[in-house]
Amino acid sequence: MKEKTNWWATGLLFLGSFIIIIPLYMALVVSLKNPQQLAESILAVPDTFQFSNYLKAIEMTNYFQSLKNSAYVTFPTVAVVLVVNSMVSYAIARNMDKKYFKFLYYYFISAMFIPFPLIMLPIVKEMSILSLDNLNGLVLLYIVYALPLNVFIYVGYIKSLPRSIEEAAIIDGANVWQIFWRIIFPVLKPINATVAILTALKAWNDFLLPLLMISDRSSMTLPLVQHVFQSQFSTNYSLAFASYILALLPMLLVYIIAQKKIISGVMRGSVKG
Repeated sequence: MKEKTNWWATGLLFLGSFIIIIPLYMALVVSLKNPQQLAESILAVPDTFQFSNYLKAIEMTNYFQSLKNSAYVTFPTVAVVLVVNSMVSYAIARNMDKKYFKFLYYYFISAMFIPFPLIMLPIVKEMSILSLDNLNGLVLLYIVYALPLNVFIYVGYIKSLPRSIEEAAIIDGANVWQIFWRIIFPVLKPINATVAILTALKAWNDFLLPLLMISDRSSMTLPLVQHVFQSQFSTNYSLAFASYILALLPMLLVYIIAQKKIISGVMRGSVKG
C-alpha cells in the first residue's frame, strides 16, 4: 500500500529550507557585488562577479592568521572536552547512588542556569590576573563552560548502558581505567559526535568571550576580526559579507567531509534507550 504524503510536514520542511537558504543566498550575492551594484539591488545576481572582494577581505582580516587562531582554540577544546567530560560523566553516572556524586551532578547542572553576562567581568578579571587573557585562556574557559551541558548529555546516555559488560570485564581482572577506555569510550561514539559538534560550533563561532579576553590583534579569532569592516559611520557590506563567507567555509567543509559520521552519530545517540 502506497504511503500518503504528509503535506503539512513537507510544507514545513520547504518553509524551513527557504528561511535558511535566503540569508545564505543574500550573503553570497552581496559578497560578489561592488557598492554600486549593491545600491541598485540587494538580491539580484550581479552582471559581473567581484571576486576581488574575497582577496581584499583576506588581506584586511589577516584571514589565515585568524583561521589559525580559531583552529588553535577549537580543536584542542573539542579533544579535551571529549576526554575529560566523558570521564567525569562516567564516574558520576556509575555512582549516582552515592550522595557525593549526586551532589556533583546537580552542582554541574545548576551552572547551566547562570547567565554568562552575570559572571563575565569577574571571569575576565581573574583570567587577566592569572595572565591567561589569551588563546590558552579561551581554550580553558571553553572546556569549563562545556562541562555542565555535556555532563547532562553524557550521564543520561551512560545510565542507559547495561552494566553487564563492565561486570564481566571486572571478573576478567580489568580495572576501572581499562573498562572506560576499552569498553565505555568506544560505545560513546554516537554521543561523542553530538558533543563534538556542539563544542566546535560554540568555540568557533563565539564572539563575546574573545572580545572580552583578546586585545592583541595577532591573536584575534575569525568572528572577532569582522570588526575591521565597520567604521564610525558606515560598513562596507560587500567586503564584510565576503569575510563572513570565508569564516563560515572551514566549518562547512568539515561538515561536508564528515556529514555521514556526524548524522549517523546524532541519530544513533537520539534513539538510544
